[in-house]
Amino acid sequence: MSDLTKLTIAAARDAMRKGDTTSTEITQACLTAIDSAAALGAFVHKTPDIALAQAQAADVRIKAGDAPAMCGIPLGIKDLFCTKGVPSQAASRILEGFKPEYESTVTTQLFDAGAVMLGKLNMDEFAMGSSNETSVYGNAINPWKVDDRALTPGGSSGGSASAVAADLCLAATGTDTGGSIRQPAAFTGITGLKPTYGRVSRWGIVAFASSLDQAGPMTKDVRDAAIMLQAMCGHDPKDSTSADLAVPDFEAALTGDIKGKTIGIPREYRLDGMPAEIAKLWDDGTAMLKDAGAKIVDISLPHTKYALPAYYVIAPAEASSNLARYDGVRFGHRAKLNAGDGITQMYENTRAEGFGAEVQRRVMVGTYVLSAGFYDAYYNRARKVRTLIKRDFDDAFAAGVDAILTPATPSAAFGIGEMADADPIKMYLNDVFTVTVNLAGLPGIAVPTGRDAQGLPLGLQLIGRPWEEAELLNVAYCLENAAGFIAKPAKWW
Repeated sequence: MSDLTKLTIAAARDAMRKGDTTSTEITQACLTAIDSAAALGAFVHKTPDIALAQAQAADVRIKAGDAPAMCGIPLGIKDLFCTKGVPSQAASRILEGFKPEYESTVTTQLFDAGAVMLGKLNMDEFAMGSSNETSVYGNAINPWKVDDRALTPGGSSGGSASAVAADLCLAATGTDTGGSIRQPAAFTGITGLKPTYGRVSRWGIVAFASSLDQAGPMTKDVRDAAIMLQAMCGHDPKDSTSADLAVPDFEAALTGDIKGKTIGIPREYRLDGMPAEIAKLWDDGTAMLKDAGAKIVDISLPHTKYALPAYYVIAPAEASSNLARYDGVRFGHRAKLNAGDGITQMYENTRAEGFGAEVQRRVMVGTYVLSAGFYDAYYNRARKVRTLIKRDFDDAFAAGVDAILTPATPSAAFGIGEMADADPIKMYLNDVFTVTVNLAGLPGIAVPTGRDAQGLPLGLQLIGRPWEEAELLNVAYCLENAAGFIAKPAKWW
């Protein structure tokens, strides 16, 4: 593997402007690395012709001195983003053969900034999963390995996490509905940022749960997350939830100075049975921020214990509504019918064949909680709990807390297949530290800060005030520098 693929966005940007390398050279190195890493299952649709054409155009812009920070940077794009003329299946059979005639707002903005698309990345089907095992393409694999166990890269943005950690691309897009950027980032030793709801446009992203979904960057470090977020943000009139707010210079905010900042440690996140290595990681991270000059305070987020149940009512309910459009009529998979079958049989057979087991499970749960007689008992009650969860965070921030530090995941990466046949709730528990951020619409970032006893990466999560990604990134930058986590997986693929 060429050392060019190991560059960060910032290092590649600076090297290209100095003339030390070109986007074409970096892109070609990434394409070669992708071809040699088929065993990881990270890329599901490669676009080498598009990538090289975009890289050559970027080189012209750079030479002319007309180059934004993302110009010439080779990226992987999660299969949830619609990309014009390129398969965009959301890792589902039901969207087999779908090639959009339009471009998502996020990819449009990245390409306008000169970024390069290497291809589409693996994921859990319709972003429903925490291990990338629900994908129609087969699971992506974590480049970190212990003995001969194949480990999950997390989900749903598992392909994005695997590709960035393995240096197949310089960064990747992800989406986060309940932790789908932050959990895989922590499992693979990279940085993953979920912005404030409304900071990044959702237009052209295949919907899972519309009030929770948010796109964000998955990168090799915090500075890269700041650079990439800058290009992804901006008001979009095509998305009614897009905030019409100025976009700060996120990279300029990375001073590393957090003296006088107040960091909250929520007591409800210290769960019964928490592994000792996760508790130690959290304590060590707290000490790092304190040593950097931050004030550490204990806080209470009393409705945290209701977050998972509320999330797994609201998210399936919205999924049930959003996925009703996939019926075999206009695009994607359509079941073959027998003589005499009518429209009802076509709907039923198409959805039974097109949706995987986890998607079917969530659609059925969502339909149930929205049905007459259960709407108030489940869905409306979950919405009320969501309001209380948000109020807990509002109260903490109003009391002077600048950011909140928690674990990102309850464990390191687990083996592929280890939870596949278990009670689904065991898989859902992977979201225990992350779903509150989506329910409250807040920004959150996972930063790699240590390893477990087997040498696998572990991450901590920082939660920020709404719309204050710049301050959140600066605290994360300080934590990253203090932790000094720079280990990379040994190449085995």
